[in-house]
Amino acid sequence: MEQNCCFNTEDNKRYRFRAAAIIVEDGHVLMATNSKAGYYYSIGGGVHLGELAQDAAQREAFEETGVNYEVDRLLVIHENFFKDKSQSVLNKYFCHELSFYYLMKPRGTRELPVHKSRCIDGEETVAWLPINQYSNFKAYPTFFADILNNIPDGIQHIITKEIEF
Repeated sequence: MEQNCCFNTEDNKRYRFRAAAIIVEDGHVLMATNSKAGYYYSIGGGVHLGELAQDAAQREAFEETGVNYEVDRLLVIHENFFKDKSQSVLNKYFCHELSFYYLMKPRGTRELPVHKSRCIDGEETVAWLPINQYSNFKAYPTFFADILNNIPDGIQHIITKEIEF
């Protein structure tokens, strides 16, 4: 079993190194959810010990969609400090998450194969959210509402501090 670059402390703090795939087709972004989350989240997951972040983004995209997406480029480095708000088994943690968001090469279609994916909270599903309506959804990261309407040429460094450690 692969070891994620993640650890929890005895005082309910959690650190996680995460890689995510930004998949955009026809003005929509592909997001994931599960029955316990109550919100949408980016396609991605924990980077395994010894794994390149871009390889993790590709692996996670395949695991969640059944499609072998190719990385275009690194778009965002996100330092995120938050309290998990879901009904997840993880919601007791104060989280410090470092995420690398990779823009994936478009395929020219939003059609996806029938595919089942699981996460710690059960079965995951994916949905195409219209980028111009993204802020109307309960979806994370919230900065997608701005950055996906005008994708920058360079790498963006974003810090979100909902909580103090």
